[in-house]
Amino acid sequence: MYSTVDQMGRKLALRHPPQRIISLVPSQTELLWYLGLEETVVGITKFCVRPPEWFRSKQRVGGTKQLHYDRIEALCPDLIIGNKEENQKHAIEQLAQKYPVWMSVIHTLNDALDMMLQLGKITQKEKQAKQLQNQLLSDFQYLEQAPKTKPAQVVYLIWKNPYIVVAKNTFIDYLLTLAGFENCFAHMERYPQVTKEQIREANPDFIFLSSEPYPFKEKHINDFRTTYPNAGIELVDGEVFSWYGSRLLGFKPYVMSLRHRLLNNYN
Repeated sequence: MYSTVDQMGRKLALRHPPQRIISLVPSQTELLWYLGLEETVVGITKFCVRPPEWFRSKQRVGGTKQLHYDRIEALCPDLIIGNKEENQKHAIEQLAQKYPVWMSVIHTLNDALDMMLQLGKITQKEKQAKQLQNQLLSDFQYLEQAPKTKPAQVVYLIWKNPYIVVAKNTFIDYLLTLAGFENCFAHMERYPQVTKEQIREANPDFIFLSSEPYPFKEKHINDFRTTYPNAGIELVDGEVFSWYGSRLLGFKPYVMSLRHRLLNNYN
């Protein structure tokens, strides 16, 4: 048996290495794929769309918040991987009565890197996890050291009707800052509901419409341009800004391209 502590400070004992893993978090599912755990991961959620071959072939155990406990039981997992924000407390507590459940808590890049390394150790993929960690450290160091102009003021929308924005104490807010933007709602907490007038009063340079969880599309841009004529309206990749696994490898090139596009389109 292998004893470990997850990012919530919970102690758990598990088979080492685990042979039957269920992942309840899309970004961590993709990380497990990146680490080469094709044969070990037996269950995922209906939102674990990456990699697409896993989405087609792996048993789905429900959503991140609505789980099918009978499907989980049938898979006989020896490790379940979840996240404090994305999974519901009562569901995790119920699962933890029968199975080892390792939970992540992600607010910063260091949290994400620690999660990667810990899961690498647990699954005996520490070498691959360390290589990923080193690459990300290099990428983010480059972004932090890159010359910066005055940060553009942005509103990052994740939902429509009602409008829900990203505020402080979130991974997205952390990445926005690293990307050289200033969150207009950083004075608020987590994911507040706001009004159209509050967005107008924030006077953002840009309004970012995230591709997830609400599927903002090109068709929404004109409505926002009409409502907020003084702001640049941009569709942004929600996975790049919120997935805290191996998807972060795409953050540096995406942000550099986004900055270039904004500079060319609005100056």
